[in-house]
Amino acid sequence: MKNFLVAKEDLAQKILNRAGITINGDKPYDIQIKNNKFYKRVFSYGTLGLGEAYMDGWWEAEKLDEFFYKAIGLRANHTFVPELLNWRFILFILKHLITNAGARMKAFNIGKNHYDIGNDLFELMLDKRMIYSCGYWKNAHNLDEAQEAKLDLICQKLHLKPGMRVLDIGCGWGGLAEYMARKYSVEVVGITVSEEQAKYARRICKNLPVEIKLCDYRDLKGKFDRVVSIGMFEHVGRKNYRRYMRTIWELLKDEGLFLLHTIGGNISVYATDPWIDKYIFPGGMLPSIKQISASIERLFVMEDWHNFGADYDKTLMAWFENFDRGWSRISEKYGERFYRMWKYYLLFCAGFFRLRQGQLWQIILSKKGVKGGYESIR
Repeated sequence: MKNFLVAKEDLAQKILNRAGITINGDKPYDIQIKNNKFYKRVFSYGTLGLGEAYMDGWWEAEKLDEFFYKAIGLRANHTFVPELLNWRFILFILKHLITNAGARMKAFNIGKNHYDIGNDLFELMLDKRMIYSCGYWKNAHNLDEAQEAKLDLICQKLHLKPGMRVLDIGCGWGGLAEYMARKYSVEVVGITVSEEQAKYARRICKNLPVEIKLCDYRDLKGKFDRVVSIGMFEHVGRKNYRRYMRTIWELLKDEGLFLLHTIGGNISVYATDPWIDKYIFPGGMLPSIKQISASIERLFVMEDWHNFGADYDKTLMAWFENFDRGWSRISEKYGERFYRMWKYYLLFCAGFFRLRQGQLWQIILSKKGVKGGYESIR
């Protein structure tokens, strides 16, 4: 057994050397092993085992975001790690190739498993408007400013005018709907698959021309001057991209505009990371440019494509700072393992965006093309 552990540790160090990470080293991004069962778990379960081992306290890194920045770089630099390829991962990919994670019957799963876990957690972590998507940091100095700048950027890009009817798909806790109705005097219909989000959004939008519905996008009816989708496309699933775009095409008036705000990946994939899929966003996945372009072909004219993915690193680090600073207020309810899970999630994603493997796209689409051309706003 001792020789087996030594062999696995040597192999792990050989892999990590490619990323400049030392096992039990003295740099803030070095990994500190607390339980020797770590090696078997990671080589047996890959990234799922890595995440679960962290949740169980089997390893640490002083700067977890920097550890991920370097470790994810192995994949980003096209360094194949055959030692981590196992039958469980192959089955995971096959499952997502065969099944439809975004099927109608599964539409409310993400609400129950993620967005409904507790408004107290999200109130602790997010900005004052409860915006759970990337902020726009171009001229911002803090999270509240970055999120307000993002909301106003969206409104400007949509060329909102008083009296317009706007559909907000995946409205979250109602921050954008409230902002559009109050500042731009438009009528908003917001939809979500989260009961907690719907209740919260109805409360903050009270006395405004805003209707919040608990429903799947496939059940929508009517016509809208503008459609906006913020941080929801990541839950649609590759098998449903075309259906999603066709649904919006049918809902949008001929002279309308559609703004799609989504995280995107540099390559086309069929599933997300196994740990993220199990513990954070079940059934989620990041679209690629190729997948989005195929979904809009013969439906929409692409008027503008804006990438500010580097801002997600800043947003995630701000979320983590809020979460970490206020943790004592909710720790009794959620427990230590949840803290480690949520920390892993936020800092894994920060490293991912810091490496520029994750992007944040705002795409403006029209049905027939804006007469005279669309003027890009930044």
